[in-house]
Amino acid sequence: MTAVTAWQALLRYVIASGVLNLIWEIAQMPLYTLWLTGSFPEISYAILHCTAGDILIASLSLTGARVILRARNWPRDRSVSVAVVTIALALVYTVFSEWWNVEVRQAWAYRDIMPRLPGIGTGLSPLLQWLGLPLLVFWIVARLPGRSSSR
Repeated sequence: MTAVTAWQALLRYVIASGVLNLIWEIAQMPLYTLWLTGSFPEISYAILHCTAGDILIASLSLTGARVILRARNWPRDRSVSVAVVTIALALVYTVFSEWWNVEVRQAWAYRDIMPRLPGIGTGLSPLLQWLGLPLLVFWIVARLPGRSSSR
């Protein structure tokens, strides 16, 4: 079996990220006030809009990690390091974005059932999203046919 090119791995990463983030966005929607105040079209738009943003965050975080680590041959080389840096970049962006959009812009709001981090008030669900889903996405990409097993 031939090795997967970086472009093929990136495409797999984007597709897996998109599917998993769509599921996550649907599942976490009840933690936001829009769930109670929005119409079905508004909620649907928010889910799709947020999923598109998630795909962008995932893609840019992966690209940033590959640049920082000079990992041109990802996923064949440095796959664990790339995953760690990707997740770190996504988490940093998420903490900033949630603070900016909830506290400053008030573009969206959490319901009282959203667990929040003390001090900064960032919702726990978005943080768990960017801890758990990238791990699952990297695991999926690593197990698809054609991927060499070197780390």
